[in-house]
Amino acid sequence: MFTLRRISLAVAVGRPCVNVTVRSVNGARLGNFTRGFSSTESEEESGKAQNDVYDIIISGGGMVGTAMACSLGFDPNLQSKKILLLEAGPKKEMDKAPEVYSTRVSSISPGSATLLSGLGAWDHIINLRCKSYQKMQVWDACSDALITFDKENLQDEMAYVVENDVIVAALTKQLQTLSEQVEVHYRTRVVKYTWPRPYQVSDSIPWVKVTLASGQTLHTKLLIGADGPNSMVRKEAGIPTVKWNYDQSAVVAVLHLSEPTENNVAWQRFLPKGPIAMLPLSDTESSLVWSTSHQHAEELLQMDEESFVDAINSAFWSNENQSDLIEAAGSLFRTALSVLMPNGTSTRQLPPSVAGIGPKSRVMFPLGMGHASEYIRHRVALIGDAAHRVHPLAGQGANLGFGDVACLTQVLSQAAFNGKDLGAMQHLLEYETERQRHNLPMMAAIDLMKRLYSTNAAPMVLLRTLGLQATNALPPLKEQIIAYASK
Repeated sequence: MFTLRRISLAVAVGRPCVNVTVRSVNGARLGNFTRGFSSTESEEESGKAQNDVYDIIISGGGMVGTAMACSLGFDPNLQSKKILLLEAGPKKEMDKAPEVYSTRVSSISPGSATLLSGLGAWDHIINLRCKSYQKMQVWDACSDALITFDKENLQDEMAYVVENDVIVAALTKQLQTLSEQVEVHYRTRVVKYTWPRPYQVSDSIPWVKVTLASGQTLHTKLLIGADGPNSMVRKEAGIPTVKWNYDQSAVVAVLHLSEPTENNVAWQRFLPKGPIAMLPLSDTESSLVWSTSHQHAEELLQMDEESFVDAINSAFWSNENQSDLIEAAGSLFRTALSVLMPNGTSTRQLPPSVAGIGPKSRVMFPLGMGHASEYIRHRVALIGDAAHRVHPLAGQGANLGFGDVACLTQVLSQAAFNGKDLGAMQHLLEYETERQRHNLPMMAAIDLMKRLYSTNAAPMVLLRTLGLQATNALPPLKEQIIAYASK
């Protein structure tokens, strides 16, 4: 489905050039760059004020962009660099958790939690609110096949369910301790990016030019695009994107459970029109993510609360989509597996029933897949949804973005330690290669699962039934899946 693009370094030859050190009017060094012989540079450009030139500008202050700013600000090798975060929205601050849960939540893997902990944000998240789960049960509505994922030690967390606003607020609080390292501009909208042309002698300024809605212009040696799936950075850089919309929309809501439970299991059932998932928020509340057809999603939004709750419970409990033939074949295969691998069976658990929903918590949004064919260009790097967008069925969207943050920080830290130009392609290619090698297999697997479970044709149902049962009977394989998703 996806292929790693062929990566090569462009080399300029045959152009007369000279190293130039740029200094401000007070003599402070701004940086070195290679310039062709030219006498057309204006005094205005050559005398650009130092506070208008940044080593790194991050465009987009959501979860991933704010994490990127924190990660760069805490890195000891980047302490002397000028870093700026631009966010179009207001500053998100949160002294205590709101009374009402947000519908926008993320499943945070242990690897992402480790990153957030290293940035000092995880303690804030714990103090606000999050909910861990130790087990996940996935099963097919068209058969009795299931698979369970859990840790050998049930004290270990498989993942954490955290509201997106809580994550951003915790990271924002940490950014306030980095005011000497990271500058932040809220309610600041970018209207234009002007890209330097690499190896062109006619360029008067070799940095990326960022024009704000206020008319102010900034320059940066490296622009990091963290501005979401409709990334302006990606579009204006001319980076091609492979993308398509699914024939599904996701309906999200906050659910009130019928009775308090330990609520430490994530539930997901694959229905003919798409998966429905219930993630724990507390002992009495869970988060719903129901991927279904556009028409059905509209119908779910229009239902009264009682009908909506009945539809959720039916989606998790009803066996109307099962066939006797598939069930007989699955039962026979399951019996054979229990004889061959007696320790590979899982005990089925029943999900909690839903009694109500949070006020005004029902929202829907269309689903799709997208992947930038390149994560980097000259003086540009993409992270998070600006580089890749996935179906929510595996809960990996935020985790892929946090993985980008960790990798790009490491690459830039090493480049700064070696005295290299942060916007140079050589080390940015290391970031792109490493992240594509991780992201592409994950994205391909998620897309395959979506397509495999989007039909109730008997041959496909039988195939996935046998595959699910076989995977469930192989603990080492399940452990590898958990380990890969936990990064």
